[in-house]
Amino acid sequence: MPIASPAASVALEGFELRVLHLPLVAPFTTSFGTETVREVIVVRALTSGADGWGEIVTGAAPLYSSEYTQSAWDVALRFLVPALLDRGTLAPEEVAPALAPFVGHRMVKAGLELAVLDAALRTDGRALGEYFGAVRDRIPSGVSVGIQSDPAALVDVVGGYLDEGYARIKIKIKPGRDIADTAAVRDAFGAITLQVDANSAYTLADADTLAELDRFDLLLIEQPLQEDDLVDHAALARRLRTPICLDESIVSAKAAADALALQAAAIINIKAGRVGGYLEAVAIHDLCRDAGIPVWCGGMLETGIGRAANAALAALPGFTLPGDVSASNRFYTRDIVTEPAVLEDGHVRVPTGPGIGVDIDPVALDDFTVARETLTR
Repeated sequence: MPIASPAASVALEGFELRVLHLPLVAPFTTSFGTETVREVIVVRALTSGADGWGEIVTGAAPLYSSEYTQSAWDVALRFLVPALLDRGTLAPEEVAPALAPFVGHRMVKAGLELAVLDAALRTDGRALGEYFGAVRDRIPSGVSVGIQSDPAALVDVVGGYLDEGYARIKIKIKPGRDIADTAAVRDAFGAITLQVDANSAYTLADADTLAELDRFDLLLIEQPLQEDDLVDHAALARRLRTPICLDESIVSAKAAADALALQAAAIINIKAGRVGGYLEAVAIHDLCRDAGIPVWCGGMLETGIGRAANAALAALPGFTLPGDVSASNRFYTRDIVTEPAVLEDGHVRVPTGPGIGVDIDPVALDDFTVARETLTR
């Protein structure tokens, strides 16, 4: 569903960028490393109307993708922000075309687009969910569980999240921490909605191991192979009963169309940062909905800014599987918004206020800021 009513143009006066360090409530371990502090860039679009907020979801190191904090900081201040300020006045739908000459850096582009979009919708008094075409006022919430010290510890952690009411459990896996971990969770909790995420940790040579996961009746296996291995994912899909979901491979609507044409994925995880923005994310949603392919909204350990935007995105009709939009306290004891997302009967509410629908806590923002830069026209 193309955006029914475009947002108004805004007169840009400047952008403020901040690097934040937010301590995590517990270490988060995946196949590519462990985080104890979330390093993230927050963007503030300064306009003649309302200011808008966005989030650049890069990590401190180029492990999930080629983007990372310092590269994002540099390309934003050196190229992307000046390109937008040179335009002066523009609509949110014009951000991506304005930045298209610059190759890559999708997470930076997404954060800048969201800040402009938030400013425009706040000025209009429109909610982000309404702008996208949301059909739900709350969304089922899944939780992503990092690799633990052993299967018993994993069972303990998963049990805690089930007690909190999460609608779906996703566990991270990697070679040597896959079959036993999955078996332990399935044996402990029976027919819960369970999926696994490999974060590209395997190759096609591991097909026999991955096929062992079929016996656990998983909802899906997420991104087992490298991001550019669409042909190998298609080959693997023919050997597994468990549906393959692609994450890192889906960097655009074109990539999603290619993956579907190759039958490399039966399900797609949509992350706005990974695909270059929320408008591209909506385009991927529309493509998959029309093709009858289920989608869900992935997470990047967002602050309350990105979490609110993800909730609005996940309220679109094609998001038929629980996503990673968890309560804020899953990762942070203190967020940077005044009303962090909370879990209500396994669901998270979609904000209904103007723009992303949440307000910034200026004290928390300052407390977590480790670097700050402002560019003006």
